[in-house]
Amino acid sequence: MNTDVMPRLGGWQQTWRLAAAAAVGAVAWLSTGVLLRVQGDGPGSWYLIGDPLVALGCLTVLLWRRRFPLAVAMTVAIASSASTASTGAALLALVSISARRRPVEIGVVVVAYVTGSQFSVALYPVESPDPSWWLQLTFPALTAGIAVAVGTAMGARRAEVRSLWERALSAEREWTALAARERAFERNRIAREMHDVLAHRISLVAMQAGVLDHRGDLKAEESRVLVRGIADGSHQALEELRDVLGVLRADQGGPEPPQPSLDRIPQLVADARTSGLDVTLTTTLTGQPSDVVGRTCYRVVQEGLTNAAKHAPGAHVDITLEGTAGDVLQVDVRNSRATARTARPPSSGFGLLGLTERVTLAGGRLDHHPTPDNGYVLTARLPWPSGQGERGT
Repeated sequence: MNTDVMPRLGGWQQTWRLAAAAAVGAVAWLSTGVLLRVQGDGPGSWYLIGDPLVALGCLTVLLWRRRFPLAVAMTVAIASSASTASTGAALLALVSISARRRPVEIGVVVVAYVTGSQFSVALYPVESPDPSWWLQLTFPALTAGIAVAVGTAMGARRAEVRSLWERALSAEREWTALAARERAFERNRIAREMHDVLAHRISLVAMQAGVLDHRGDLKAEESRVLVRGIADGSHQALEELRDVLGVLRADQGGPEPPQPSLDRIPQLVADARTSGLDVTLTTTLTGQPSDVVGRTCYRVVQEGLTNAAKHAPGAHVDITLEGTAGDVLQVDVRNSRATARTARPPSSGFGLLGLTERVTLAGGRLDHHPTPDNGYVLTARLPWPSGQGERGT
C-alpha cells in the first residue's frame, strides 16, 4: 500500500495531537526542573528560555510531518537532545513515522532519538541511584518502542480503513456500470417491443391508405372495407401501444402481460389478409415448442409480413412452419415481387437487426436475402429440444 501521500489532518485533529505532545513535554520539563532544585542546582537560563524555545520550534515543525515525514522526524529527534520539553514532540514524530510502517525509516529515527537522549543527560546532570549506561538507554528505548507500537497500530488501522473505502468505491463503480448496462438492455428491449408491436400494424394501415390513394376505380363497398381496415388497424395499434406503455408504468415486481406466441400466428395471418395481403400459411409442426421459441417464431412471421407490406405491395406471401421436437423449428416467410406501386412508408432500419438479436438470444440463426424472381425470403432456424413436449399444434 502506498503511504507516501497521507491525507491532511483537520484543524481539531492537528490541535489535540500537538496539545498532547506539548503536555508530555511540559511534564518532562517540569520534572527535570524539580530534580535540579532538589539537588540544589538551580535551573539555568537555558532551561528557562532555550529549552522551551526549542520545544516550540519542534512543535511548529511537526505541522509538516505528513508532507516530509522522514525529514521532520529526524529533525525533531535530534533537536530533542537539547530540550527536555521536546520529549512529547519527539514521541509524536516517532508515532507519525511508524504509521508509515517502513522498518528502515523507523529504525533510523529510533536510533537518532535514543542517541540524542544521551546528550540530554549530559545537558542536565541529574544524579540517579544507578548511573549505569544500560539504564540510561533502557528508558528512552522503552518509550520509543511504545511510540513505535502505537504508530504501527494506527498505520495498520488506517490501511484497513482505506482498503475498505477503496472496496466500497470499487463496488459502487461496478454497481453503476451494471445499472448502466441494465438500463441499456432495457431500452433495447423496449425499443424492440415497440417496433414489433407498432411496425406491423402501421405498415398494414399505410398499405391500405396507399391503395385508396392510387386506386381510383374502387367500388364504394371496397373503399368502405379499406377504410374500416384502416380504422381497425389504427385502433389495434393504439391498444398494443397502450399495453407496452402499461408494462413501462407497472411495478418492476408485477407480472408482465402475456406475449403473443405460436398460437397467435393464424390470427396474425388473418389480420394481414383482412388488410389486403395475399398470404398462405402452411404448418407441419409435430409438437409444442417452448414459450421462448414460440414468441420468437411469432416475431419472425410478424416481421416478414411487415416487410412484405412495406416493400412488396400486392405480392403473394407464403409462410411455412415446420419442425419436430428434438430437431429444429424452421420458419420461412417468402414473398414474390411487388405487383403494385404505392408510397412506401418510412422505415426504421432496425427491424431485421432487432430480429437477428432476438433469434440469436433464442439460440437460433436468421437468414434473409432476395430471390432470383425479385422476391425476398426470411428464414429462421430455432433449436427445439426434445424435452419440450409432443403435443400437436
